[in-house]
Amino acid sequence: MTDTSIIEKRKGSSLSMVPSLATIRRVIWETDDTYTLLIDPPRGDGRTFAFNAGQFNMIYAFGTGESAISISSDPFRSNFLAHTIHRVGTVTSALSRLRRGDTIGLRGPFGSSWPLEEAVGKDVCIAAGGIGLAPLRPVIYTLLRRREEFGRIMILYGSRSPLDLLYRVELEEWSKAPNTEVIITVDRGDSSWKGHIGVVTSLFSYLKMDTPSTLAMVCGPEVMMKYTCEELERRGLSAGQIYLSMERNMKCGIGLCGHCQFGPKFICKDGPVFRLPQIKDLLDKKEI
Repeated sequence: MTDTSIIEKRKGSSLSMVPSLATIRRVIWETDDTYTLLIDPPRGDGRTFAFNAGQFNMIYAFGTGESAISISSDPFRSNFLAHTIHRVGTVTSALSRLRRGDTIGLRGPFGSSWPLEEAVGKDVCIAAGGIGLAPLRPVIYTLLRRREEFGRIMILYGSRSPLDLLYRVELEEWSKAPNTEVIITVDRGDSSWKGHIGVVTSLFSYLKMDTPSTLAMVCGPEVMMKYTCEELERRGLSAGQIYLSMERNMKCGIGLCGHCQFGPKFICKDGPVFRLPQIKDLLDKKEI
């Protein structure tokens, strides 16, 4: 590497560390502890905030800190960004107190994306657990917008309870799309719940997949993804047909700080979307 290229790389890294100012357009509470920030993207600083399905932004709450959040909006709509956030810590709690017109810092987009071009002409199986539906939402938007380019769409989604389901109106709309199946389960139901009860992997018993022509995309808690990938392989998919999105504590977004190291890889730089063979051996290891 020449001295010039080293300088340019450092300049690029420095720019990636500087947040742009963005304005909150709306806060939508999806559940008691999960909300979606609709954000007007920054303009006028020379940067573009176009993104690919599966990428994430670093969102900064002034006076508190920064958190990596997957982008959950439609990649074809550039007039706003959406980030669905689970309120679990200091930064996500601070962000949850924001209102329309408030300002945040925004860096990104970062990371790898879902293999939508590889999925053209194939059936697509989407398996999500809990907040894991948020990084897959842009995939579903894209599949339905370009519906004629893909085969059958299968969406399997699980949450803790009926009250914890995300995007309820959209789930109903997606189920009405041509050649599209949406199957939902919860860990525990209530008196009004008439649907499935159980883990996401139990939903595969309701599907017959043409496994040679199917691509699977999986996101959720790691234990859910581990068993979902095993179930997909049992049903005939090769590891190379399965993609999953990983989550770690990210601090820089560009592979410098090391907080998101996952074995020899960095989730922010090499992921968050991986083909299963890239990380399969790491899923069984503790504290990686």
